[in-house]
Amino acid sequence: MGRKKKMKKKEYKKELYALQVQLVKFQRHVIEKELKVCTIFEGRDAAGKDGTIKRFLEHLSPREARAVALGKPSDRDRKSWYFQRYVPHLPSGGEMVFFNRSWYNRAGVEPVMGFCTPEEHRLFLEEVDNFEEMLVHDSMIFIKYYLDISKKEQKKRFEARERDPLKQWKISPIDRQAQKLWKKYSKARDEMFAKTSFAFAPWYVVHTDDKKTARINVMKHFLSMMEYPEKDEKLLIYDHEVVCEFDPVCYEKGLIAP
Repeated sequence: MGRKKKMKKKEYKKELYALQVQLVKFQRHVIEKELKVCTIFEGRDAAGKDGTIKRFLEHLSPREARAVALGKPSDRDRKSWYFQRYVPHLPSGGEMVFFNRSWYNRAGVEPVMGFCTPEEHRLFLEEVDNFEEMLVHDSMIFIKYYLDISKKEQKKRFEARERDPLKQWKISPIDRQAQKLWKKYSKARDEMFAKTSFAFAPWYVVHTDDKKTARINVMKHFLSMMEYPEKDEKLLIYDHEVVCEFDPVCYEKGLIAP
C-alpha cells in the first residue's frame, strides 16, 4: 500500500477539469437516452467517499444528479424489509445517483458495531444478489466502489479532522471506534467481497492513500465503462494499481489493506 508519489496539485486540477467535462457529456447522454445510473461508494471511514462524490457532482445538473447519504434508520425502517428505505432513492430515467454508503451498511458497520443480529447479517448476504440482479435486469447502470485505506493513513486523517474546526462534523462515534475495530472491519469487508462481488455487479476496489490519485482514477474508471458521444478514450486510461475489479489477487498485490 502507498508505494507511489503523490499527485501534484497542478496535474490534479488539469486532469480533474478534463474528466469533469467528460462527465458533463456523459450526463447529457444519460438525460437524452433516459438512462438510470446508480453508483455506490462504500469503504473505510476517512477513505474519501465524500470528496470523491463531491468531484463527480461538482459540474453536473443538480436536477438529474444527486448524492444519497441516509441517516440512522427510523423505527418504521427497522420494522420494514431491509432494502425498502433505499428503493425510493434509486434513479429513474435520465438520473444519476451516488450513494454515500448504501444497503451495504449491513455488511460492514452494522455487524461490526452490533447494530444488527448475526441472523440479519446472514440474511442480507443471501438476499442482496437477488436485489441487485433486479436492478441490473431493469437496465440500470449499476456500479459498486469500495474505497480502501491503510490503517496508518486513516489515523492521520482522523487526527487532521480533530484539528480542523471546519471538518470536526466529520468525526462520529463510529469513526472513533474505527482504529480499535480495524481487524473486525477487515474481516467483514473480506466476507462482503467474497459473497457479494457478482459477475453482474462486481466490486471495484480503490486504493485511496493519495486522495487526488484516487479521485482521478475512479472518474477515469467510471467513464471508461460508459458509452457516450465524444468519449475521450485516451483520457480514460486508469491505473490498475489504484482501481481494480475485486479478485483474491488484489490482496497479493497489496491493493487491499490487511
